[in-house]
Amino acid sequence: MVSIKQKILQLWDNVPPTVRICCIKFAQRVVLAQSVASGAEHRYGGGLDVSLDKVPPNHQTLDPRTLEAEASGLLDRMLSILQGNNDGLLVDATLNCLSIMVRTRPATSSRILNALLNFNPLQAANSPLTPKTKVMIKSMEKTARLLLIHLSKRDPHNPIVPRIQQHVEGTMRMVAELFDSAGRKRPLEPKPQDGYDAKRPRIEASQIQIPPLGPGPHSLADVFTLIGNDGLKFFDVSQVPPSLVARIAVNTLSRLDAQVLAKAVDGVRGRLETLNNSPPAELNPNTAPLGVEEDEDDYEPDFYQAEDTEQILNKLDNAPAPAVAEPRISLDDTLGLRSFSLPQPQQLTPEMALNAGNGTVTRVLEMMKSLDEPGTKKQKAGFSRLAASSESRDSWMTILARLATRSSAGLEEISVKAEANDSSRPSSLNNGIRENLYNYIMEDFRTHIDVAVSWLCEEWYNDKVLQKAGGDHPLYYEKCTLRLIDGFLPYLRPQDKVLTRFLSEIPELNRAILSRVKHMCRDPSVTQLALTSLLYLVIMRPPIKEAALDTVQDIWTDYEDARAMAGKYLTKYRPLFLENATNRENNDSPTPAPAGAAITT
Repeated sequence: MVSIKQKILQLWDNVPPTVRICCIKFAQRVVLAQSVASGAEHRYGGGLDVSLDKVPPNHQTLDPRTLEAEASGLLDRMLSILQGNNDGLLVDATLNCLSIMVRTRPATSSRILNALLNFNPLQAANSPLTPKTKVMIKSMEKTARLLLIHLSKRDPHNPIVPRIQQHVEGTMRMVAELFDSAGRKRPLEPKPQDGYDAKRPRIEASQIQIPPLGPGPHSLADVFTLIGNDGLKFFDVSQVPPSLVARIAVNTLSRLDAQVLAKAVDGVRGRLETLNNSPPAELNPNTAPLGVEEDEDDYEPDFYQAEDTEQILNKLDNAPAPAVAEPRISLDDTLGLRSFSLPQPQQLTPEMALNAGNGTVTRVLEMMKSLDEPGTKKQKAGFSRLAASSESRDSWMTILARLATRSSAGLEEISVKAEANDSSRPSSLNNGIRENLYNYIMEDFRTHIDVAVSWLCEEWYNDKVLQKAGGDHPLYYEKCTLRLIDGFLPYLRPQDKVLTRFLSEIPELNRAILSRVKHMCRDPSVTQLALTSLLYLVIMRPPIKEAALDTVQDIWTDYEDARAMAGKYLTKYRPLFLENATNRENNDSPTPAPAGAAITT
């Protein structure tokens, strides 16, 4: 074991960093084993903690003083890694090994703390800062900081804690300043004072300079030339298409500075005034042109006989007709604003308006399918709540329900003729919205039962308002309720609670609605669901209690399969009815003959 230990300690300085980390960990275990443990720290190591206090003083082979001296030397060798310019991996490995030594071997804590307080992670910053060096410095600083904070938390009342905090803050500040200065750009170099700086920054906007016209004759192009480019004088602008010229002119004028344009116009105006005020040029008689062509200087007399008037007229009659000159398209004509008028819209018929309204409602319903309405969100109740207070599914449903109920309120008064023939009544937008709401609810009535209740509440409220206002108006609440019940009753399962919730939340119940629940008992699988819903109404809705019990009586009377469960409810709420019905059935049934009697003919 001694030879193995010596071999490992000899490999410490001449192996790759990964092996050196293993050597550091081995040295930590040697220091822990060859030093005395604190009595209060036995709970961390338990029976597996090996320490020097377990060696008897008079041991024949092991000398405690020699072993403790060797452990002290190995600890100094480990702490020397923090003072040299070593690899960041070795420093982090050493720092990670010191925590358990301070905790379990308090005798080494003072030396370890002094080494940590003298540790400076910026020792590796002497060379140029590379990305690898930055990462190494950050890692060493963070590991040392966490170790010191951990030690200070273990004994917050120790006098050395303020010094630890001061050291941690100073190290963090130095590292931050180092990285901040390394990431800054170099300062702007001072401008040279001597010589001409060709790239000096422009301080103010350039001012256009329009030179005056010089002496001598000038053409119209010279008057409007604002720059000194002689090459433009030889450019034939007639070769450019007019449409391109117009596009260039419009884009240039739209981007031109108003001050520059005003100054250019003033300069051209000044040139024109200068030409107008200048005296006319004097003609030199020696060099002035005579106003005749050179080929007319030589006079050749005409020896032919002059034509008379009749010959001249005959020649004119035989001459071809002159070609009609094509009108030239002016550039101003193409750029001028022409009158434009939209065609008259198609006359809007009631059928077109109804189709457009139904299409809008359909699109709103399709959009609502993509809205995710949280189930735990508390909605504000009441008929006077704002429908468009948010962009939730409930808000859109409230808008559609009120369009279906209140948009035509008071406009559908039934006349005597219309009452006699309801099928001839044309469809309206509100009925189309009701149809769309019904289809939306029936797509998934278990999920959309809250939409159904909200819609029926709006229908009930609108019927009450119209009844209070007077007049013979159609009532939709009962029709819509019966249609919804007839729609989802065939699809109910025995475990569904939708029926109970629906009957308990709609604003009004009557015997017609409860009769639909009674007809459910024709299917024995949902008989319990129907009776449970009726029992809930008996308990929770006193105004409808008697009607619900009457429905239970009808179920007991009409459906023999449901008598057992219905009788249990009637025994509690209407025992007299059950007793009378049972006695009546017993009296009506024939008395069976004795078993031993002979049959005579």
